[in-house]
Amino acid sequence: MNMPQSVTTRYWHRLDDGRVQCDLCPRECKLKEGQRGLCFVRARENDAVVLTTWGRSSGFCVDPIEKKPLNHFLPGTPVFSFGTAGCNLSCKYCQNWDMSKSREMDILANQATPEQIAGKAVELGCRSVAYTYNDPVIFLEYAVDTGKACHERGVRNVAVTAGYISPDARKEFFSVMDAANVDLKGFSEDFYRKLTGGHLQPVLDTLKYLKHETDVWFEITNLLIPGHNDSEDELKRMIDWILQELGEDVPLHFSAFHPDYKMRDVPPTSPLALTRARELAMGRGLHYVYTGNVHDSRGGSTWCPSCGELLMERDWYMLGKWGLDSRGCCLSCGTQIPGVFEAEPGTWGARRLPVAM
Repeated sequence: MNMPQSVTTRYWHRLDDGRVQCDLCPRECKLKEGQRGLCFVRARENDAVVLTTWGRSSGFCVDPIEKKPLNHFLPGTPVFSFGTAGCNLSCKYCQNWDMSKSREMDILANQATPEQIAGKAVELGCRSVAYTYNDPVIFLEYAVDTGKACHERGVRNVAVTAGYISPDARKEFFSVMDAANVDLKGFSEDFYRKLTGGHLQPVLDTLKYLKHETDVWFEITNLLIPGHNDSEDELKRMIDWILQELGEDVPLHFSAFHPDYKMRDVPPTSPLALTRARELAMGRGLHYVYTGNVHDSRGGSTWCPSCGELLMERDWYMLGKWGLDSRGCCLSCGTQIPGVFEAEPGTWGARRLPVAM
């Protein structure tokens, strides 16, 4: 198939000095003809800002929805997953740096139209499509077109994102999303500025927008990096902000860091540190807190906040005991558990299925 080389974008404007400014995210990259933004996939061509990766992907596969991670959105179901290249943050510890930091378009060897993606998801029995691996914010036009095609086929959409997006673009992007996992990387401006090249407030604004102005189901991931964002004070401030601004029922995932990219000298997160963070968050009032990237059945499972019964047992991405009724209520005490549930859990398991388009 012949994909367009580039697609004109909507979020930019001309400056008085002859440059154009990309308005997709808070970076506001200002470009001369032929220049690319920091994300590398949005460029100035013919006096406009274009997306250079529409219809092109670094690969397609079917994952368990729990891998995104989403624990309260269609548990046990398969999700058709894909990403492109590039990123609008510069995290020194990036865990997917081979894709998100890539400036080589030859990794985008796979091609698919939005309609083909939606059709393949239906063919494979996937309830949803995930825009993941790199941040879908930077390929907004491709993601939105695909999201609309998926909705036409009854397939839901999942964004795995750092939430670093401008207000106007944010409205369009999340208008086609049914669920999201937002990476809240730390809870200090100093951390964001030094280790991600971004700012904290726009991410907090995205989280508040999702909570108060949309029906998107969302969960939060916090990658705990030893010595950088894991102090008790910072964790308390983050947890208290979530409680105050988003509420006690927003699921929070504490995930283990492994040395990578430009931070190979930092040790991996210990399982004990994850458990302590989880206990701290639950002790301060959050109802659904999880540990990730470690083998921890208790920390990965869902427990009823009212009666303490096991509701959704997880061993890595495998579901075990199921304690919800067909309405998503605790079988023991009847408490309604927040999330998006089907009458019965899916049976996909921990499989990862590469897909050729």
